[in-house]
Parts: sequence; C-alpha cells; structure tokens
Amino acid sequence: MDKEMTNYIIAKTNELIEAKSCCDELKETARKWLASIGTEEENEETKKYFSKLEADIMPIDNLIAFAGSEEGHKLFGSEMAKNILNHGKEIKEAGAKYCDCPACTAAFEILKKKEFLF
Repeated sequence: MDKEMTNYIIAKTNELIEAKSCCDELKETARKWLASIGTEEENEETKKYFSKLEADIMPIDNLIAFAGSEEGHKLFGSEMAKNILNHGKEIKEAGAKYCDCPACTAAFEILKKKEFLF
C-alpha cells in the first residue's frame, strides 16, 4: 500500500476512533491496526480490522428497523428514536445504503479503500 493511501486510511481511522457513535470493540480493533502498521502483525490486524468494519457498519434498513423498534425507543428515547427513524427514511430515499453517523461514515470511507490493502 502506498504512503498516501496509508495516510488516508489512518486519518479516517482516527476519525472513527473519535466518533461518539463508534462502539468500544471497533475502537479497540482500530487502535490495534494502527499499532500494527509497519510490523509483522500488520497483515493479520488489517484482516481483523476490515472484518470488524464490515460487521459493524449499519445498513440503512437495519437503522430504520432499530429506530422504529421498542429497543430503539428504550435506547434513544421516543423523540430521538422518531428523529433517527425519519432521518433514516430520508437518507434511504436519497440513495443511502448505510447509516450516516460519524462512525458509519468513516467506516464506509475506509471500506471503499479495501482493494488497496488486499
């Protein structure tokens, strides 16, 4: 992977780690990947990182379903769940395939570069 691409993915990874919407497990996996750059573990950590990114990015239909569920209302509160549900429907109608929270946005940008790593 060239230096420019590495720097791009590092920057997006740091955005992901800083996102309040990013789960702790993904943050830890991202940190391990960052620490592995330039080491013998880099290839293995890269595979783990991208696997976790793919598992954790929220498809828009899942976001809509969760925001409209009883669990979503319990987690977010009724008003916020309603806002998330409406927003999810709006961005889906505009063509979004994934949630557009900061964590999912960073994950999506990183995943678009997967071909440069493997």
